[in-house]
Amino acid sequence: MPSTHLTFTSRDAHRAWLGGQAALPAGFRVGATRFDFTPREAPKPARMTLTLIALDRPTPDFAAVFTRNAFPGAPVIIGRRRLAEPSLGAIIINNKISNVCAPDGLETAARVCAETARHLGLAPEQVLPSSTGVIGWSLPAGAMVAALPQAVAALSAGSVLPAAEGIVTTDLYPKIRRAAVGRTGASIVGIAKGAGMIEPNLATMLVYVLTDLAVPRDTLRAMLARVVDDSFNTISIDSDTSTSDTVVLLSSGKIPAAADHAAFETALAQVCRDLAEDVVRNGEGVRHVIRVRVAGAPDRATARALGKAVVNAPLFKCAVAGNDPNVGRLVQAIGKHVGAHAPGLDLGRLRARMGGIEIFAGGAFQLDPQKEVALVAHLRDAELYASVPTADGIFTPPVNYPAHERCVEIDLDLASGAGACTVLGGDLTHEYVTENADYRS
Repeated sequence: MPSTHLTFTSRDAHRAWLGGQAALPAGFRVGATRFDFTPREAPKPARMTLTLIALDRPTPDFAAVFTRNAFPGAPVIIGRRRLAEPSLGAIIINNKISNVCAPDGLETAARVCAETARHLGLAPEQVLPSSTGVIGWSLPAGAMVAALPQAVAALSAGSVLPAAEGIVTTDLYPKIRRAAVGRTGASIVGIAKGAGMIEPNLATMLVYVLTDLAVPRDTLRAMLARVVDDSFNTISIDSDTSTSDTVVLLSSGKIPAAADHAAFETALAQVCRDLAEDVVRNGEGVRHVIRVRVAGAPDRATARALGKAVVNAPLFKCAVAGNDPNVGRLVQAIGKHVGAHAPGLDLGRLRARMGGIEIFAGGAFQLDPQKEVALVAHLRDAELYASVPTADGIFTPPVNYPAHERCVEIDLDLASGAGACTVLGGDLTHEYVTENADYRS
């Protein structure tokens, strides 16, 4: 869970907090520019943001993990190749179009990298591309290349906030987290984009983590794999794995590292866990974050799979959205998953709690009128905002900031081993359906 328990009363208060988190580590600059264009596949006006993350000098110390979706976007294909390069100097990111399976996708991504490199005095292979947005459309290569000088001119070493804002699509607000690294004077700053199509396999939608601590490439890559597995791989908004999932970790090497990297990995894990929860809390239409702690499983894989089965169960997600503690739907989801994937597991030992209230034990529900009232109160307390349709029946979120960090808390103890995992997900709301019914409109 987050290292702090934050509450915000307004967008301005949240923006002020983001500003306090946003100082870039030494050795980095970011810049962004926006331009209008007309998608070839849908001839109507659109706006794209180009976001640039640049190092003062190329670094050999970088790591990345990518989606396991079998239809990866062109930037993911190129990104995997970049892992074999001796150094990386910049990342160029666009929103609006994800550049997935477009007829000219690889060529366009390569052209944008080459032009970015030319402006920065780098080799094309030292530039990593990232794209997010509509799947299947082609990038407006000419317009992007024409806008690159403005992105380069905007580069600044002050704040990461322009990059955090530039990478969003349907996100309600930018996401930034930071941590100090022990007593080294170094810091880690991460930004994330993600709101829908999130069931990560090795990453989430787009995440960029920057540090000025000198950590060798092999060490960075091993750490990132471990940290991602315990953060971004334990969340789900809607059970769909994006074609563009990317997490990148860059070290500028400005501050020498001690031989013991434990403090760095601890800080990195905190930044990634905080960002992962931010992604869920800012999920498309999410009004409740659901935190499922599974303990007593035969192994961690079983615990994680069961937690995801709960947060991805449509009927239970709908009940949570309506502040209805319909725990029958929760138990159904548990039984469905175990019956299909772990039929030998004895659910007679299961103990389940919601909001700290025991709801199931000894193979039977443990409910009464007082518990029902308390469960409703727990759900209402975790709600981020109330859903109010407009006159035309369209549901729109009334807030564009995270009001608090409370969750619907579910604890499951299988009493069948030492395996444990905590999984985060969201409810299923009118807003989610509306957003995804009109996503390209």
